[in-house]
Amino acid sequence: PRLGGRIADYAAAHAAALELAGEIVVIPGGEAVKNQHDCVAAVLKDLCARHIDRQSYAIAIGGGAVLDAVGFAAAIFHRGVRHIRCPTTVLAQSDSGVGVKNAINAFGLKNLLGTFAPPFAVINDQAFLDVLPARDKRAGMAEAVKVALIRDGAFFDWIEREAAVLAAFEPNTLKTLVRRCARLHMRQIACGGDPFESGSARPLDFGHWSAHKLETLTRHALRHGEAVAIGIALDSRYSVLAGLLPEGEDTRVVRLLRALGFTLWDDALALRDGSGHRRVIAGIADFQEHLGGELTVTLLAAIGHGVEVHTMDEELIERAIEWLKGRGR
Repeated sequence: PRLGGRIADYAAAHAAALELAGEIVVIPGGEAVKNQHDCVAAVLKDLCARHIDRQSYAIAIGGGAVLDAVGFAAAIFHRGVRHIRCPTTVLAQSDSGVGVKNAINAFGLKNLLGTFAPPFAVINDQAFLDVLPARDKRAGMAEAVKVALIRDGAFFDWIEREAAVLAAFEPNTLKTLVRRCARLHMRQIACGGDPFESGSARPLDFGHWSAHKLETLTRHALRHGEAVAIGIALDSRYSVLAGLLPEGEDTRVVRLLRALGFTLWDDALALRDGSGHRRVIAGIADFQEHLGGELTVTLLAAIGHGVEVHTMDEELIERAIEWLKGRGR
């Protein structure tokens, strides 16, 4: 509640180096800011009223959705003004806040409108995490499990060892998780060869084809991280059924996610359309359409080793969902 005043005091104390371009603007948080396009329009209007130019800075303080919306506005205003992110959630500090993408939702599709625009700077401050509700602290851990599964088996082992401490939200352990996760994401962006996703692969989006659909089907009652946790569990089991991942490793993944406090089932998984098909499976087509080209989904060949596939068997997905139903509640 006192953050605005503290920012103003800081600016006054450093008046020789910086100047606030007007009063601080407060916008809605959560997925609402990405669904309500008048929020982005209001940010653009404020940038214009304050005569922000390409030598100025648009600073956003908030969770991933706020950073997405403000980042999108900053990217299209004057064809891009400098944007500084101050992520305030575990998920944003470890994943989306350190990435190069921004987007808002439109026409019932998640992240349909957006740009690739690397931020000028990212400032992670653990003081924001200390005051988060438990649900938001936990939700961000899903992205750490995800990136560990596809890129760093030793990190996954560490999360397993520290699961009880992480589930209790011990600050120093949580800080380590955020830092290691952020570094892995930044390494992929810097060294993965396709930071702006010009190809047909989204290598960091393991578990996301179903997660994005579940968010939409639940009208965002599921947090992004909660949906990702379900998607991770689902695709881990699918990887076993497809003969890619050794039997039992899927159980290991589910055990860890549950130890962190995640519920791995939502009734939206059981929804079917008029033809009897599970509605969540339509997320595969949405996932492919987002990039175009050949369908490319990341699955698991081993803990710490992702592998790309270009087909998804609907029967195996059905079996994976039924398997998860008995273990995810």
